[in-house]
Amino acid sequence: MSYDPSPKVQALQQRLLAFMDQHIYPNEARHAEEAERLGPWAVHPILDELKPLARAAGLWNLFLPESEHGAGLTNLEYAPLCEIMGRSFLAPEVFNCSAPDTGNMEVLARYGTPEHQARWLKPLLAGEIRSCFAMTEPKVASSDATNIESSIVRDGDHYVINGHKWYTTNATDPRCRIAIFMGKSDPDNADRHKQQSMVLVPMDTPGVKVIRPIPVFGFYGMPDRASEVTFTDVRVPVSNILLGEGRGFEIAQGRLGPGRIHHCMRLIGMAERALERMCRRTSQRVAFGKPVSEQGVTVERVAECRIAIEQARLLTLHAAHRMDTVGNKVAKAEIAMIKVAVPAMACKVVDWAIQAHGGGGTSNDFGLAHAYAMARALRLADGPDEVHRQQLGRMELKKYR
Repeated sequence: MSYDPSPKVQALQQRLLAFMDQHIYPNEARHAEEAERLGPWAVHPILDELKPLARAAGLWNLFLPESEHGAGLTNLEYAPLCEIMGRSFLAPEVFNCSAPDTGNMEVLARYGTPEHQARWLKPLLAGEIRSCFAMTEPKVASSDATNIESSIVRDGDHYVINGHKWYTTNATDPRCRIAIFMGKSDPDNADRHKQQSMVLVPMDTPGVKVIRPIPVFGFYGMPDRASEVTFTDVRVPVSNILLGEGRGFEIAQGRLGPGRIHHCMRLIGMAERALERMCRRTSQRVAFGKPVSEQGVTVERVAECRIAIEQARLLTLHAAHRMDTVGNKVAKAEIAMIKVAVPAMACKVVDWAIQAHGGGGTSNDFGLAHAYAMARALRLADGPDEVHRQQLGRMELKKYR
């Protein structure tokens, strides 16, 4: 089967590539400097300068399949565009296509009421505010979402929320206005997958406290704004529930499928750029009497990188196609496959690119340290490798029982 982009997508690719050349790559050093200097509690000015340009160029909200709020692209059509954005840490937010906002916007578009959409989805789509997703907890193995201990207790016309969350991306961003909070509303339900609910919690609600930013491999604010947040006797209206009580696990599964596609395609773009840097660097450096690019180990690694990237891309495009044609639930095997394969591929490619750069590869000068941190972190985000392998193995063995 061919996954060649349609003429519509090819036109978007050309516009996106032109924007990257004109506005994104020239401003990467500034973005890195602002992230380092201002830290995770501040808005980085370059983002606010570039967002209006992206919107004016018609390169805005390109995700959101099957929704009138997006660009009308399927997962398969969006995938190659997402790959281009993944080439730079600056790009996704500039195009209003960064996590966790994309996943949260999908949740609001699919499961939110008209009131939720007017209050929260509309400004998110406009890039006026940001959001966070509060699910992972420090005291339990959150890879099993049924373990979460946070509570959602009804009290008249309100829910009272208590919980301790971390790796709540975006919470330190001053533009973060809304959290999607996952907790247990029915902890005694015999069906462990119906104990959880999701509730919208405005970040300025009394009892919400952002404790600290969490460094990801020593980096604050870039490539991620991971945060620790506590919710203490937080009261929100009953109308803030998403889809209904006991539907939280169902929403989580619907939310994470497209997010995994986005993460994987961005990683492929990141791996492509790491390979480009590796090839350029080794072509420019001489060791032991000849260019490093002519050393046998370099030639072999470049070949292995190209093979790995192409395999990962094809697997991811196939998963996107399956999501579009049979739905996220039926395509769960393909989604699990890419979530295991692509971050591992990116880790290997970036690691070899670091090796090719010598000591410089570990600095911030070439973007490779950030890239490795992101690739390695994504072996954990949206479910660790081990969970997906378990799921895949069981599905495969089930065919023979």
